[in-house]
This record gives sequence, structure tokens and C-alpha cells, in this order.
Amino acid sequence: MTDPRPRDPESGDDFAPTRGLIAEIEDSVDAGDAARLDALLEPLHPADIADLIEQLTPKRRAGFVQLYSREIDGEILSEIDESIREDVIALLPAHVLSDAVREMDSDDVVDLVEDLEGPGRETILAALDHSDRAAVEQSLTYPEYSAGRLMQSEVVTAPEHWTVGETIDFMRSEEWLPDQFYHVILVDPRRHPIGYVTLSRLLSMPRARRLRDLTEDSFRTINVLQDEGEVAYAFNQYHLISAPVVDADGRLVGVITIDDAMNVLDEEHEEDVLRLAGVGEESHVSDTALQTARQRLPWLVANLFTASLSAMVITMFENTIAALVTLAALMPIVASTGGIAGTQSLAVSVRGLATRDLNKGNARRVVTRELFAGLLNGLGLAILLASGAFLLFGDPLLGMVLAAAMIVNQIVAALAGVLIPLLLSRMGLDPALASGTFVTTLTDVMGFFAFLGLATWVLL
Repeated sequence: MTDPRPRDPESGDDFAPTRGLIAEIEDSVDAGDAARLDALLEPLHPADIADLIEQLTPKRRAGFVQLYSREIDGEILSEIDESIREDVIALLPAHVLSDAVREMDSDDVVDLVEDLEGPGRETILAALDHSDRAAVEQSLTYPEYSAGRLMQSEVVTAPEHWTVGETIDFMRSEEWLPDQFYHVILVDPRRHPIGYVTLSRLLSMPRARRLRDLTEDSFRTINVLQDEGEVAYAFNQYHLISAPVVDADGRLVGVITIDDAMNVLDEEHEEDVLRLAGVGEESHVSDTALQTARQRLPWLVANLFTASLSAMVITMFENTIAALVTLAALMPIVASTGGIAGTQSLAVSVRGLATRDLNKGNARRVVTRELFAGLLNGLGLAILLASGAFLLFGDPLLGMVLAAAMIVNQIVAALAGVLIPLLLSRMGLDPALASGTFVTTLTDVMGFFAFLGLATWVLL
């Protein structure tokens, strides 16, 4: 079936709603035209509708929910970004919310309610059947960001002695099966998972074949207390589609599927990017100017204090600058180039720590590589800068000072970009959270100190 949604050739994204469509939806909301809104949204995927809701201003979002609330189901609700999901839930009529929640798998319900408190959480839990509510409440007892919070309790299992035919007949007769699953998990009488069979292999084999003969080599279990970041890494590293979750006694309690694991990876990457940029994790394109300012101001204040260190270094050499005014124009070149180099090294290091490519085993080699890369970059930039300074100012000594300061700061920047994230990681802190501030401060301070210190020593 062809997707009737119009494409936006200017956006370069075949899967994003067009600007024209967004404008039409905003016009429909402003006009209170529910029929037109339904017609515009009817061909869209739930994920696209969720994206549209996120892009609306808070006022328009309230109007949208009022007009379209009867159509907001579990699929749409689970796709809405958690930064605004609570606001959307508060706008939904109780019966619409209840119907939406009953359509969702247990892992999606857990994701929905774990950040809610009081009446909001109770409203959602009250909409569930007794068994579903018990499964959700059990998941909520596990630590936040653990496999227990990530898993769904609906699991398709079978004894290992069953045949393909028995398994297929069982699945056809049951109505409780999850909407999406990829494996039938084989369990022993004590409900310990001992293997799994992919649905594709199950459907391609004769009915008489035993399940135990069809198990996959990729089978591995995940402890219910395992950190979700480690779970996502395992899925990515071992190309898993789904994995059973076990408790401390090795009994099956749930299953994690690839879509949930990839969501964790996506969220972690997004958090790293926002933290490196000094932006709050709750930042969103639909935030107001006041919300945006509140999220960014603490980081700017912190940077204000760190920048004062650079000012202190410059003050130490005020006599040098007064004697050689040209230095004031050249100082930013050394500092800013060092800042860029530090950011480059930092981005690679934080990414390497996140993907486990940078670890204790290869840390020394990576640090050594960054050291020599900084030295080589410094030499290359030093030649260009010294030549330029000589041509512009006719002073070879000034060129030598610039070149030496550039080499020093490039080495400092390269080492800081890898050593600071490693140190923060070793201390149990998120290397993306504060590395950028430390690296920028260090390169600025060392850049000014090296340049002005060498200029004082050589030129005066």
C-alpha cells in the first residue's frame, strides 16, 4: 500500500510530515475543525502523529487533544516523547486514556506510569485488568533504568519437547499473545529458559520437528537487575532480536525486544549530545522561550565562572599585553583552535566510552594516539601560523612564539579531550555531563598562558 502522506522535497526527509501539512493541522486546530483534522491525520502512522503533537505549542497542543482525543490510542501515546507525555495524559478524557492503556503491552504501560505520581498513576493502573496491573506493579518494583523496567511480561513459551505443530496450534488457539514477538522461548518445568526458536524457522519446518532441535546459537538471558544501557549494548553487540529476562533464581519473568533496546540507545545518544552542548535533557523544540532560558542558564552561569579563570590568566600578563598590543589580537587564535581540537577529541572519546570501544584495555593506546595526533596537528598549524605572522608583522620571534604556543595547546587539547572523560567515567560520573566545560576551560587557560608566557619570555 502506498503511503498517501505528502513529502517535503526541501526537507530532504521522506519520512517527516511536510511543513504544509503541519501548517494545515495548526489551521484546523485554530479553527476548531475536527473533521478536517481527522482527514489530515487519517493516513499518518502513529509515530508521525506523535511527532506532530510534540511540535505544537502548548496552547495548540491542548486544542489538538480536545479535537482529536477520541482517536488517540495506545500506539500514539507510547510514541509521544516523555518530556510532554504527562501533559498530554492530563488533557485526555478518562475513558479515552483507559481504552488507550488497555491496548498497550506491559513495558509501554510501565514507561507511561513510571514518571507519574498520585492520581495520574492510579488512573492508568485502574484501567488495567488484574493480571496486567500486577505485572506492571511488579516491574515498577525494579530499579529505574534496569532490565526489569524495560521488559514486557507477555512472553510466548513452550516446553522443549513440543513439536512445531503443537506450538503453532497453541499460538493459534491463544488470544493473549503480544502484538509483536520474535521468538518462542523454551522453558524447563521450573520455568528456566533454555533456548529459543525464531518464528521464521518455526514456520518453515515440518510439524513433527522438535523445538529443541531448532534453537538459535544467539540465545542468552538477561538478569532483571541489569542496567538498561548494558542491555542495549548487548543487543547491538550480539545482534539480538529479543532476549528473555530472568530473576535471581534464573526463572523467566519477561522478555526485552529489539525496539525497546534501540530506544535506549537512541535516548543515551541524545542525552550525550545535549549534555556535551550544555543543554538540559528536557529541552524540546516546542518549549517556550522562558523554558529554554531556564534550562540553559545554569550551564551558562557555570561557564561564566570557568571563563573567569581565563580572565585571571590574561590579567597576570597585562604588562606584556600593554607593551605588545598585537598580542591581544592574536590570543584568540591559539585559544579557539585549541578549543576546537579539544571538542573533536572529546566527541570521539565520549562516543567510545558509550559504545565500550574505549575501555581499560585500550585506554593507554588511545591516549598515546591522541598525544601524537595533537603534536602533528600542532606542528602543521604552527607552520601556517608562524608564516602568516611573519608575513603580516615581519617579526620572526612573534611567529616562533605563536607556533610554540599552538603546539603546546594542541597537545593539551588532545589529551584533555580523552583524559577528562576517562577520569569522570572512572569516578562513576557521566563523561558527557561536564567534560565540555572542563576541556574548554583547560584549553583556554593553557592557550593564553602558553602564548602570553612565551611572549613575556621571548619578546620582552
